[in-house]
Amino acid sequence: MSPVKKKPAMKPTKRPSAKAPSVAPAERARKIYAILEQQYPDARCALTHHDAFELLVATILSAQCTDARVNMVTPGLFARYPGPSEMAEASPEELEGIIRSTGFYHNKAKSLLGASGKIVEEFGGKVPQTMEELLSLPGVARKTANVVLGNAFGKNEGVVVDTHVGRLAVRMGLTKQTDPKKVEQDLIKLFPRESWTLLAHLLISHGRAVCNARKPMCESCALAELCPMIGV
Repeated sequence: MSPVKKKPAMKPTKRPSAKAPSVAPAERARKIYAILEQQYPDARCALTHHDAFELLVATILSAQCTDARVNMVTPGLFARYPGPSEMAEASPEELEGIIRSTGFYHNKAKSLLGASGKIVEEFGGKVPQTMEELLSLPGVARKTANVVLGNAFGKNEGVVVDTHVGRLAVRMGLTKQTDPKKVEQDLIKLFPRESWTLLAHLLISHGRAVCNARKPMCESCALAELCPMIGV
């Protein structure tokens, strides 16, 4: 009886391996931006707002919460408290009740009351327009300040780095950092100042539509030739 021949072991299927684009970093960044701008011509801030105060409040509420949920909460919130003077006088319990569904409502209510009070007392009831002054408000860190400055006042002082932006920046080889502040500094070096605000919206749009966390659609990605697909 002849011996049974063993079938050769099948090699495991692999995702496309990371490749190192030969284009210089600044040129690659320019091309990435141009392609994303074509792919997402309507990219903009997803938080519904009509003025700087509404955007500030919405951004504070968006921490650990979806933009969609925040947009469901803010119409009722602003109907009750249309400006910083009204919100500064709000009952903490009532405010918490309105924003409860956004999560972490106790801390968020404290931030909203503190920020509104300081805006009224120190800034004449107007949301300040500098990074330093915004960072002095309770509940406002650099990300929130960048959102307000870029989208309410048209000032490109930095790049908003949320979970989408941070993830895509690493995958695309635009940074090796994971700390949002360090990621922002790397992006600032690669992209011109006038693009900083829109850059975040473009990366967020791409992160939601194509380059999602669990199953990025690299095969159909318009950036495939420029992306080293790090960590994919």
